[in-house]
Amino acid sequence: MPAAALLTEPSRVRHTIQHINDYIRDQGLRVGDSLPSEGVFAAELGVSRAVMREAFGALAALRVIDVGNGRRARIAAIDGSVLAHSLDHAVSTDQISIGDVWDVRRTIEARTAALAAAQRTEAEADRIVELAALMERDVADRPTMTGHDLAFHEIIARAAHNPLFLQIVRSFAPLMRIAVPAAWDTRLARRDQTIIIERHHAIARAIKAGDAAAAEAAMNAHFDVSIGDVLKGLGPSNPIPAGAGNGL
Repeated sequence: MPAAALLTEPSRVRHTIQHINDYIRDQGLRVGDSLPSEGVFAAELGVSRAVMREAFGALAALRVIDVGNGRRARIAAIDGSVLAHSLDHAVSTDQISIGDVWDVRRTIEARTAALAAAQRTEAEADRIVELAALMERDVADRPTMTGHDLAFHEIIARAAHNPLFLQIVRSFAPLMRIAVPAAWDTRLARRDQTIIIERHHAIARAIKAGDAAAAEAAMNAHFDVSIGDVLKGLGPSNPIPAGAGNGL
C-alpha cells in the first residue's frame, strides 16, 4: 500500500505536494516542461483525484506549476507576485514594518544599481536615462510619475542581469504604489521635487557611464531621503491598505 494511503487527507495533500516537487527536481524539469497528469500521480501515490486537484492547485498558487485549461500542467517561471503577497501579509499583520521592508529594499537596490552599471546593455542604459527624464517631465502628474518611478527601479534590476534581484524588486512594487505617492505628498515645494528628480538623474548617469561605485552611492543617497519620507507618509494613521500586495 502506498505510504500516502495511510495519511490523513491534509497530510496526503502535503505528501503529494512534496512528491511532485521531488519529481520536478529529480527529473531535471525546466520552465515550460510538462508534468504527468493528475491521474498518473494519483495512481502512483494511491491518492484520490480530489487530493491531486488540491495539490496541483496549491502548487499553481505558489507559481511552481502553470495549470491551463485543456493541457497538462507545466513548470512555471519564477514570479515575484508570491513574495509580494507574503510581504503584504507580513506588513498588514504587523510581523514586519514598512521600515524593515525599505531597509532591505535599500540594500538590494544599491546592489542592483552597481550591477546594472557594470552589466547593462546600451538599450537598458538608454531606457533608464529616458525614465528619469519622463519622471521630470510628468512630476506634476502623480499617477503617471509613479508609473515611471516603478519602471525606473524595475529596469535597473533587469539591467543587473540577475533574475532573482529582478523578482525581489518586482515584489516591492505593490508597496511602492502606495508609498511613492505618499512620499511625494511630503515634497510639495518645487525645490524638494527637483532634488529627488536630480537623484534619479544621478543614478541614471552613473549607470549609463558604467560607474558601479557612483551608481551605488547615488542609489544610497536617493534612499537616505526616500526612506524617511516613506515612513512619515505611511505611519499608523495611514497604513498600507490590506491586499495592496495582491496586484503585481
